[in-house]
Amino acid sequence: MKMRVLLAAAVIASSAGAQQPASTEVVAWQRQAKNVTITRDDWGIPHIHGKSDADAVFGLMYAQAEDDFDRVETNYLNSMGRLAEAEGGSAVYRDLRMKLFINPDSMKAQYQSSPRWLKDLMNAYADGLNFYLYTHPQVKPRVITRFEPWMALTFSEGSIGGDIEHVDLDHLTAFYGKDAVPLPSVGMRSEYVEPTGSNGIAIGPSNTISHHAMMLINPHTSFFFRAEVQVASDEGLDAYGAVTWGQFFVYQGFNQHVGWMHTTSGANKVNEYLETVVKKGDKVFYRYGGAEHPVTVETIRVPYRTPSGLATKEFTVFRTPHGPIVGASDGKWVSIRMMHEPLKALIQSFTRTKAKDYKSFRQTMELHTNSSNNTIFADADGDIAYFHSNFIPRRDPKFDWTKPVDGSDTATDWHGLLSVDETPHLLNPQTGWLYNSNNWPWSAAGPNSPKRADFPLYVENGREESARGLHALKVLSNRTHFTLDTLISAAYDSYLPAFASMVPALLRAYDETPENDPRKAKLSGQIALLRAWDFRWGVASVPTSLAVFWGDDLSRRVNADAVKAGKSVDDYIIDGATPDQLVASLSAASDTLASQFGTWRTPWGDINRFQRLTGDIMQPFSDSGPSIPVGFTSSRWGSLASFDARAYPGTKRMYGTSGNSFVAVVEFGDSVRARAVTAGGESGDPKSPHFNDEAQRYSTGTLRDVYFYPSQLVGHTEREYHPGG
Repeated sequence: MKMRVLLAAAVIASSAGAQQPASTEVVAWQRQAKNVTITRDDWGIPHIHGKSDADAVFGLMYAQAEDDFDRVETNYLNSMGRLAEAEGGSAVYRDLRMKLFINPDSMKAQYQSSPRWLKDLMNAYADGLNFYLYTHPQVKPRVITRFEPWMALTFSEGSIGGDIEHVDLDHLTAFYGKDAVPLPSVGMRSEYVEPTGSNGIAIGPSNTISHHAMMLINPHTSFFFRAEVQVASDEGLDAYGAVTWGQFFVYQGFNQHVGWMHTTSGANKVNEYLETVVKKGDKVFYRYGGAEHPVTVETIRVPYRTPSGLATKEFTVFRTPHGPIVGASDGKWVSIRMMHEPLKALIQSFTRTKAKDYKSFRQTMELHTNSSNNTIFADADGDIAYFHSNFIPRRDPKFDWTKPVDGSDTATDWHGLLSVDETPHLLNPQTGWLYNSNNWPWSAAGPNSPKRADFPLYVENGREESARGLHALKVLSNRTHFTLDTLISAAYDSYLPAFASMVPALLRAYDETPENDPRKAKLSGQIALLRAWDFRWGVASVPTSLAVFWGDDLSRRVNADAVKAGKSVDDYIIDGATPDQLVASLSAASDTLASQFGTWRTPWGDINRFQRLTGDIMQPFSDSGPSIPVGFTSSRWGSLASFDARAYPGTKRMYGTSGNSFVAVVEFGDSVRARAVTAGGESGDPKSPHFNDEAQRYSTGTLRDVYFYPSQLVGHTEREYHPGG
């Protein structure tokens, strides 16, 4: 159904121009700054120490703003539904999507009802950012000239997307847009989507030489999405790891006692409902349990930038108790239900960073607000654990929850949440290791994994084992005597299991090709290399180049057929693609390589590159600019180290924008030891020596020592100062 969109007649004034703080605020900020010390190590990484947790948060936000204020502000423009105020009309429906869930009045009320300790942290969050703007008048925010404490509640869970992005923007635009176009039914997507997420591995003491637990922290995100920090206080906070720009908690990391790593979960925890609506006069009703009830109607205004200032689009939006209406399908409206507990989520996100053992960490999980993630855990007591999605509603298993369900049927209601014990969960499996790579939980600890038959189908969305999952099993199974070095080697193991499964089909197809087919002679050299290939990536590897270009071309050819067959593209390539399709794609891939690079015998490192030229959030790329070869590939092919790259307008080479971002290996015990690397560098300023100083290490997986203890910073300190100093 299409709804009318109103464009505001009047253009309202822009919010440009910094708000001047009161003198009493400035004095209070300066006083708090004296309680905070920021120590920058020789990689530019900030080690923040405050007398209280609130002091540490104040310093953390100040340091983040120093390194990349643009990313801090942009994350909050997105989280509050204000991106169009900076970027114009193209972001209006993205903002509308956020505003369906994020209401400033509600956030302010939740801030007021927060426990005192959390209110102090939110106050410090806003004060740290505002103090930065006060001390850096040359910095011109695009929109947010003053941060308010309640804003922290709009971005309380650190995933790169979050549950709100389950709402399809095309369907939302079609429903509320002025000029809607017909779209497929809700939930129907046929294009190939690049796998995203992360790798997490925990190794128990029985499998390590030191007899201490170890873990791999390896988020796959867009590059520069998180900063590497250490934040500590005299109140017991001492967390190190990756913090999403603008948040005041370490999202993936460790303290002296425990470590935590989040991976994208395939649990079904967001549901769409088909609402039967009836219009009576000017009112709309929905059916539920045999009765009709009025649909809630409200107005949402979305400001957006124009050349002459701010204008506003006004939307009449609808809700049922299931949630906001986000589209239409087969004559019914579609509502969406998901977790929306920003206050509890913020409490969980911060308190887990102060956990001291498995018991205290699990207590934070009882809040059930880490909804989009699985979690890998390890601690100094030698415990390792796997937690499946932290938010799984209890539902009637007779329904297919991967599809929209009938909103008028009372049997489709949620009935509370599954407990930690009712979801796939592992504690100290006999294998001595566990992992997750965004795949199903049924292989998380090899033979000691949770059993699918013990759980309702909706705890996992029906995904099959991934190539990355198979790879993790290969590097972890039947291995003991792990060290930090061998754990790094496992994380960067070069095997590509997807090609190990797919290339044999190509070889058979080539062998069956008639001798008089001109492709037989043309491809003989390529086939010889692929036949001898060990299915491992490398910067000098020509077979990797051939395989990736072949796999990409073939995926485009068979994608529609795979969708019709109800199979993944990769599975369809193995047993559904015709011999002609397999061979034709290799021929096309060879032609593309020759056209772009002069020969099909082009090493992978000449194609696959890391480049950072500017601090722009949307990076530009240029073949004439400096870049670094990267051996690892997209995670699609089963590479544990992920590098999602493609060519851009004006480039022949492929440049990465996501995949491995922050990588760390950690060993617990009487003290903690860690190594890490961050894509590019800590700073978003191209003039900073730390803008791209880790690029070479990143490209080769050469992790550096982490300076966790003050004694380790001796001789490695670049600068020590108070905020504003």
